[in-house]
Amino acid sequence: MGMPIFATWVHSDEQVGALRLLIASIREHGGALSQSPILVMELVDDVAPDDVRLADGVTVHGVEVGEDLRGVWYGAKAEACAAAEALAAGQTRSLVLLIPECLIVRPPELLVLDDDHDVAVRPVHISNVGSRADGPPDGFWRGVYEAVGLEDVDLIVESFIDSVTLRAYFNSAAFTVDPSPGLMAEWRDRFAALAQDEEYMASHCADDPHRIFLHQAVLCAVLPARLDASRIRILPPDYGYPYNLHGDVPPDRRAATMNELALPIYEERSVDPSAVDDIEIGEPLRTWLIGQLGR
Repeated sequence: MGMPIFATWVHSDEQVGALRLLIASIREHGGALSQSPILVMELVDDVAPDDVRLADGVTVHGVEVGEDLRGVWYGAKAEACAAAEALAAGQTRSLVLLIPECLIVRPPELLVLDDDHDVAVRPVHISNVGSRADGPPDGFWRGVYEAVGLEDVDLIVESFIDSVTLRAYFNSAAFTVDPSPGLMAEWRDRFAALAQDEEYMASHCADDPHRIFLHQAVLCAVLPARLDASRIRILPPDYGYPYNLHGDVPPDRRAATMNELALPIYEERSVDPSAVDDIEIGEPLRTWLIGQLGR
């Protein structure tokens, strides 16, 4: 059903450079996916610049964050993903959702869903507020599971950097979903309901880490609640590699070159070769990045 569709979101002028670079990297390095449609979900009026609006295959869509998610950590992200899903439903089986601070370096073929998978995700980088598999879920996770109709989760993953075994806990910066079942709409609604539950928030989300990562926890409950574990493709480490946390990656897991990665994430870091001194950026990627960032 159609070719894959990429979607990203932008909510500040500071993201415009990353947005441009992401779009250019899809077109330059996407291989068979290079001409896929790209949806830019605009969370603030007139943030997307003219060169993005006029680019072939790129469309900009205004998104209004509902009152139940305004002021909630990552509420705008969930709203943008749900809006992108509504646009892509019936058009593709593979909606690739990426924050702007992602870079396509090699054709990301595993982001395309086959008949055996409905989602493609990476485990989290660090365990953070994750639910350790060697004990029962705490009150935070019990509330999340109850919100989606689960008692517990059988799917187990290992965090990439600190190697902790966790109940399903996925990175939400770069992943693919089949838009037809409405998983992103359910994520948005379940997340909003918990964020508005004053008793739950006071009891289990009183601190910043739990408030910040509630969105991610709800996503990681919705997926196994609605899908058999076999339908969830676990992506390899070169997809969503955490270049933003590169120094914390254990040496045996640390990438030696940017070129070997399919899709690095670089939040709060630069990928300008003149500013990068902790990973090799070989040709032709080096020259391409210099050209893009010098524009």
